[in-house]
Amino acid sequence: MSILVVGSVALDTIKTPFGSCEDELGGSASYFSMAAGHFDKVKLVAVVGTDFPKKHIEFFESRGVEVAGLQVADGQTFRWQAEYGFELGEAKTISTCVNVFEHFHPIIPDQFKQSEYLFLANIDPSLQLEVLDKVGGSKFVACDTMNFWITRRHKELLQTIERVDAFILNDAETRQLTGEPNLIKAAKWILSMGPKMVIIKKGEHGALLITPEFKFAAPAYPVELLFDPTGAGDSFAGGFVGFLARCGDCCEDSLRLAVIYGTVMASFAVERFGVRRLAEIDTFTILERLKELKKLSEFEIQPV
Repeated sequence: MSILVVGSVALDTIKTPFGSCEDELGGSASYFSMAAGHFDKVKLVAVVGTDFPKKHIEFFESRGVEVAGLQVADGQTFRWQAEYGFELGEAKTISTCVNVFEHFHPIIPDQFKQSEYLFLANIDPSLQLEVLDKVGGSKFVACDTMNFWITRRHKELLQTIERVDAFILNDAETRQLTGEPNLIKAAKWILSMGPKMVIIKKGEHGALLITPEFKFAAPAYPVELLFDPTGAGDSFAGGFVGFLARCGDCCEDSLRLAVIYGTVMASFAVERFGVRRLAEIDTFTILERLKELKKLSEFEIQPV
């Protein structure tokens, strides 16, 4: 199998109560690629500026990410600066310099167009629609979004939702999109638009998978060394889509386990700034945490 991701590659400057970083490799496509790459081959489509460090491109290549779709445009790379408080629940954006990303239109290399798994990361829904028009025959398509696009590109977002298999968003975005405070009812509304499943990320409270046939609630892994929550959602998506590509099917058991793998990959992402921790881990480390998470949520039913 192969996975195509279309999203952002950025340079992040972040401060948390536990440290800081400057011009760290970030962006939705970066986090997704580092997580999904532990399961299958990843092909990346994004844009960076001429200032983008060559070492980061070499880093992608060293991790097996195919970068033929990484455009280098004249100008500066997308930069994001933010600060987190002790709660780490929501970033305070200091500055956003879109730079070359403002004029980004995905160019899909011919060798990428037959990818069986496609992830449309958090970009303008009109660009997500462009990709869907260019890439045909994908076995499984998932997409992400954010509150900005729900407000500014509502029509285009609804058109995108109609054409994907899995829609991934967080709890606040779910309520904003649907106007429904109850997440189960909100997910059913989204399902009525066409997706086969909705995955609702709830941060430290885990994730919900809702399909027309079943519901599944996954706990979050209790991380002790939480440095930076940036990219946790994209890492979750990388684990989720990556596992499905690895196993090659979307039966109920596979979907449940994919959510757990997504949770595990997100738990690693927050332990370092940027994608550092995702690059350090190996298959053994992932499996050990998977076993720990399984043990944390196991119990026996006793009669009352």
